[in-house]
Amino acid sequence: MITMTEIARLTNVSQPTVSRVLNGNQNVAAEIRERVLACAKEHNYQCNALAKGLQGSRTMLLGVLLTDISNSFFADLAKKLESEARRSGHSIILFNSDYDMDKEQAYLDVVRRYRVDGVLAAPILQEGSAWPECAHRLDIPVVVMTRRMEGVDSVYLDHTAASGQVARHLAERGYQRFLFIGKNYDMKYMGFYQSLDELGLADRLESMEYVDDRQLQEDLRAYFQQSGPRAGVFANNDICALRVLRLLRVLGVSVPQEAGVVGFDDTYMGPYLNPSLTSISQPTGQIAAEAVSRLLYRMDNPGQLPALDLALPAELVVRESS
Repeated sequence: MITMTEIARLTNVSQPTVSRVLNGNQNVAAEIRERVLACAKEHNYQCNALAKGLQGSRTMLLGVLLTDISNSFFADLAKKLESEARRSGHSIILFNSDYDMDKEQAYLDVVRRYRVDGVLAAPILQEGSAWPECAHRLDIPVVVMTRRMEGVDSVYLDHTAASGQVARHLAERGYQRFLFIGKNYDMKYMGFYQSLDELGLADRLESMEYVDDRQLQEDLRAYFQQSGPRAGVFANNDICALRVLRLLRVLGVSVPQEAGVVGFDDTYMGPYLNPSLTSISQPTGQIAAEAVSRLLYRMDNPGQLPALDLALPAELVVRESS
């Protein structure tokens, strides 16, 4: 691969001038700039972004850290983040923590070594997470997506309000007992509980965590073997809701007659399931646009401005499963 020094030799231009041209400096004579750019194109010159970072220049790279790219919501978010980044001439480096806190910490170290210009992250934030401290220690701009982090720019869906929509919908559809599948300290659970409490139905709410399909099947079997009225089931994401629909079919529980099922994220598969899945729709395009815009702003304005706390509204998309 050709270097700046070799381009300088081939074009009879000084290496500092070549550097200015290739870094976009317009204070170079047009004839020289065209000669350098033509040579760079002919020899397929590739900028060493890591070396630029080590020299203190911008690498034009943004780190994107997501929790599970096998989830189509995060895959769609990554695609939209890449598109937004490209509008400003940036590329992304994608990392998948797979909800593993050790991986997450390791990738944050990689981000630091690569000296990316900024980080867009959907952190795990489990109990005991050191994420807020790590975000400040990176010493580059960080924007958190999909959840709120104290003291860090955050662009996210209002999970409490969104889950409240689910609770009211299930109650209006005549479901009289309620099941949440996920962690009971999650904001989705809290919003679901709070709205049921306002309706006088919180004492009819139970929860269970997903570990694996076998465990979930046994838990659902035990729950539906109890005699009781129609149950409204709220799964913390669409993948979990898909598992629930399949297992209810195995258990002989009819949907939506005996159980209503609602997911979260409104991923592409929802309309094509049988029954089609009711779900909370997240504005992934808006999340990506706002997050990248804020990150670019922080990169250009690194002062001590208050952290952004942008909670976006959700939409409940009602389909056959409820």
